[in-house]
Amino acid sequence: MPGASCLNVTLLGCGVVGSAVARGLVMQSDALAARAGAFLRLHAIVVRDPAEVTDPEIPRDVISTDAAAALDGADLVIELFGGIEPARTLIRQAFQNGASVVTANKALLAAHGPELFEAADAAGVDLYYEAAVGGAIPIVRPMRESLAGDNVRRVLGIVNGTTNYVLDRMAADGLTLADAVAQAQALGYAEADPTADVEGHDAAAKAAILASLAFHTRVSAADVACEGIMAVTAEDVAWAARTGHVIKLLATAERVGEGVSAYVHPTLVPADHQLASVRGAFNAVFVEAESAGPLMFFGQGAGGTPTSSAVLGDLVSVARHRVNGGMGPRESAAASWPILPASAATTSFQIRLTVADRPGVLAQVAGALAEHGVSIDSVRQPSARQSAPSPSGATAAPATCDTDTTQLLITTHPATEAALTATVEAVATLDSVGAVVSVLRVLTT
Repeated sequence: MPGASCLNVTLLGCGVVGSAVARGLVMQSDALAARAGAFLRLHAIVVRDPAEVTDPEIPRDVISTDAAAALDGADLVIELFGGIEPARTLIRQAFQNGASVVTANKALLAAHGPELFEAADAAGVDLYYEAAVGGAIPIVRPMRESLAGDNVRRVLGIVNGTTNYVLDRMAADGLTLADAVAQAQALGYAEADPTADVEGHDAAAKAAILASLAFHTRVSAADVACEGIMAVTAEDVAWAARTGHVIKLLATAERVGEGVSAYVHPTLVPADHQLASVRGAFNAVFVEAESAGPLMFFGQGAGGTPTSSAVLGDLVSVARHRVNGGMGPRESAAASWPILPASAATTSFQIRLTVADRPGVLAQVAGALAEHGVSIDSVRQPSARQSAPSPSGATAAPATCDTDTTQLLITTHPATEAALTATVEAVATLDSVGAVVSVLRVLTT
């Protein structure tokens, strides 16, 4: 590109994603320059330990441990450190230096997004974050721009590849949760400490970002009710299959009356719903909009090369703004809907109980539900000689060893979570109920 300008790019972090981004900048330099209107020069890569950068395609002379020096002279900054600090401080410093920033840091945006958006506006620079939700899936830009003229009613996301892989293996192979997590770790889908994934915190941060975009309202991770998959058992997965469902960890954001509710829960998804077919470590986001109707975005939600696609796409966009003048879309928080607790949302539930195997028990349980305004949609009960379903569909050992007890699987009509909580507490006190084995939400369409 004769006569093209040059923009200096500083990369903060060179792990799996950072290495892929650095390779892309080096090996696709001409193509990126043609798209951005300027050469994107790899100015510096900031790492904690230079010895950890082993990719032969990454030039050694740009590697540094001095973040302050690396930010000096940068036109564009890519933040891939993750976490809150030093990422937050370094991004603010980049803004003060007049640099636009691309980040994949969902935890930081979910906790301090408004502060950073305001700082970017004050400095007259861009803050782009496509890779923060869904890896390679283009979802932030469609939510922020393509659907800006529509009214989004609900967003449902399988946004954590680790938990989706774990639940998929439990369903397909009959694995326990612990065994499925171990398999995910062996394949590199799960970290050595998978807590953020299996307890739902990663998905909650992404739910906050999606809710903020969908409803033009500031939603933080602290506003998102969060329940991970730690309590999901192989028997839960088997019962789900028997009733025509699969269990997915869903990040949900929806309009509830005059407010917005966001939550992360294991959810029974009907087998014919598009989200039920999302397998392995893939991600998907399902959007229900007033005019556009149902939309689904599907793809690889993690991994260095897929995620680098989103990062480099953002980089080209902010570079174009620098070359041609102007700025990208700003934060949209004009609606400012009240944030409602997850208990305000309405959904159906499946309640699995161990009960005394005698006449009148179902009527007693149904009466307890009716007292709290929760009606029954269906009831399943294994016969006296019927075994509980196994995850693989083969005959399994009986659900209980006590021949005087059996299991009931009750699916309710839609009710608020507050009503359901009160109902479960009441049912648990009945003398005919041995235990409330599990309570799972059912996706209603």
